[in-house]
Amino acid sequence: MNRLANETSLYLRQHADNPVDWWPWCDAAFAEAERSGRLVLLSIGYSACHWCHVMAHESFEDADTAEVMNRLFVNIKVDREERPDLDRIYQAAHQALAGRGGGWPLTVFLEPRERLPVFTGTYFPPRPRHGLPAFVDVLERVPAWAAAHPDELDRQTKALCDHLLRLDSGGTAGGSSASDRLDRRPIEVALDALEAAFDPIWGGFGRAPKFPHTGDIALLLDQAERPLDPNRADTCRDMALLSLRRMAEGGIHDQIGGGFCRYSVDGRWEIPHFEKMLYDNALLLPLYARAAASTGERVFLDAAEGIVTWLAREMTADGGGYCAALDADSDTGSGHSEEGAFYLWTPDEFEAALAGEGGSDTTDLAMAWLGLDRPANFEGRQWNPIAARTPEQLARRWTSGAEPAPADGATEAITVRLLAIRQRLLHARERRPRPSRDDKRLTAWNALLASGLSQAALALDRPEWAERALAVLDCLHATVWCAGRLHASFQGGQARFPAYLDDHASLIEALLDSLALPALGVGTPESGRARLAWAVELGQCLLTDFEDRTEGGFRFAAAHHRNPLTSPRPWFDEATPSGNGIAARALRRLAALTGESRFLSAAERTLQAGLGPVSRYPQASATLIAALDHWLRPPVQVTIRAATDTLADWQSAARACRHADLGRNGRGRSDRGRINLGRTHLDLAFLPAEPNQPGSAILCVGNHCLAPISDPERLPEALRAALGE
Repeated sequence: MNRLANETSLYLRQHADNPVDWWPWCDAAFAEAERSGRLVLLSIGYSACHWCHVMAHESFEDADTAEVMNRLFVNIKVDREERPDLDRIYQAAHQALAGRGGGWPLTVFLEPRERLPVFTGTYFPPRPRHGLPAFVDVLERVPAWAAAHPDELDRQTKALCDHLLRLDSGGTAGGSSASDRLDRRPIEVALDALEAAFDPIWGGFGRAPKFPHTGDIALLLDQAERPLDPNRADTCRDMALLSLRRMAEGGIHDQIGGGFCRYSVDGRWEIPHFEKMLYDNALLLPLYARAAASTGERVFLDAAEGIVTWLAREMTADGGGYCAALDADSDTGSGHSEEGAFYLWTPDEFEAALAGEGGSDTTDLAMAWLGLDRPANFEGRQWNPIAARTPEQLARRWTSGAEPAPADGATEAITVRLLAIRQRLLHARERRPRPSRDDKRLTAWNALLASGLSQAALALDRPEWAERALAVLDCLHATVWCAGRLHASFQGGQARFPAYLDDHASLIEALLDSLALPALGVGTPESGRARLAWAVELGQCLLTDFEDRTEGGFRFAAAHHRNPLTSPRPWFDEATPSGNGIAARALRRLAALTGESRFLSAAERTLQAGLGPVSRYPQASATLIAALDHWLRPPVQVTIRAATDTLADWQSAARACRHADLGRNGRGRSDRGRINLGRTHLDLAFLPAEPNQPGSAILCVGNHCLAPISDPERLPEALRAALGE
């Protein structure tokens, strides 16, 4: 009997018709395994995962394979996005047993009593290929080996358990201890590691496959705008901007519909795995907005606007908030699904889509722009569009009229034509069978998006984006905050699963980011007070339920999650930023606003506990290292307490600060002379004035605060002084 039909997870429901007797993760499944003397086969994946679909079609939908699975195992299916706690544990176990990284689908064979792995793998094919054994052979051999080698199995599981416990408790090991002084050395080492791994031609870090590494780019932008070492500022800036530019030009960026795919299989960002995840776009949005504000380059602005447009068009959930992901696979139109089918083109399809839009000249322009005049880049037969040529390059061949136009006019005319071409191609693509959308709303990912929208709105003066940020926060409060307890997911009208570290930390930071939005005329100081109060409640939940008071830092899951083994403390950036990195930064900011020393102490304990992991893997620790930098060199905290009748004056003062010229030496400003009204230079918060008071602004750097400022016109000058100009 398959028990997945009524699950809220789309991924689990995708397997509800398999002939496999699937269970969701539950105690009853493990009890059945113990009763029947069988091992558990745990399969972890997610709805947008291409190779998860491949294994499902090849094996889980096959009656003969299912018969072996049902006879030898109790089979459990887990959505890694709903249960990231389980995924983290068993990915770490796989890495320990296999000696290599994991991924999805993750295939784990468990003994049911202690829920410890006997054997692990990822994708297994139906027949041996590429050095991988056939899945049925693995199914038959694992229980046979376990039955024949009980003593060896017992030693293996005990050693694995010890390894995982040591791995977690080693947070203060590796040459650092909780008593070590926090200093700049880890930041310098991390920047050295990023420079060594940087690809100077295509941007990004390391070789294929290439991931966006948003935490690394954010750290580089921070160091470009407010350098720890002024001699490194240009290098950091160049690495960040080249990476963003190459991604925006590549096929990982949906050139027609906007938004970014999860990663590129090649080193040129040309061919992605085509799933589009909310979290990637939430994290890329503020980076592109910062780059656009700093340089004025259209490529960065287009990427930021494209993300927001795509989110509104394709990812907005009924009832508010944003959906989790779009599938990599879609129907080819003949009932057969293939990866990327929705996004790939042929020249004939271009010509048909653009028929009547200027004839062959327009088709030639479109093909030159998006690379279809080059050899096919996808399996030798189709094209994934890239920005093969810039508008300036295209303007050298095409002009808007019979007579050659001046260079600027030609570029402007070509840009207008390209916008029309994109709309025609998008309209044609919308008629194709769409990839499925996973409509669950994940708290952490929506919180990341609320932060990204707030930061991007402030960087580019987009109050409509600020409105969307507040709408996300309102949706989360209405759906996943129930009786003083945060939940991790909302789907099918249900809030499910107690929230994890990432949910709490990301939401605290999103709430704090939103406090600056009255500078754009969005939100009010009174609503800001309510959001700050919610952030304080969430901060207390972190301290009560997640903090390791012995060794410092926060565990990914709380005791009430009832995880097998232990719950790790996540120090490193993975697909999403490190929960401990976000928590350390958010709690320091929360302490600066509230004066609550318990939040400041917890942030310090987290940074001290993270010194060991950071020293071992600085290239994987950008978020925690950014939090350390903010601890050592806190941004100026500007808290404006405005009365209703003085709010407009304080909003004008905040805008004046943002555009203030902070001196010729470039410290505290970008190329266009703007203060970063975000986490790099300035944390801005609007809160209501005390009753019967006209309002004031207080500037603090670390735990040193200036006297309150009652005249809004004095704020820019005071800010210059606080920044040392």
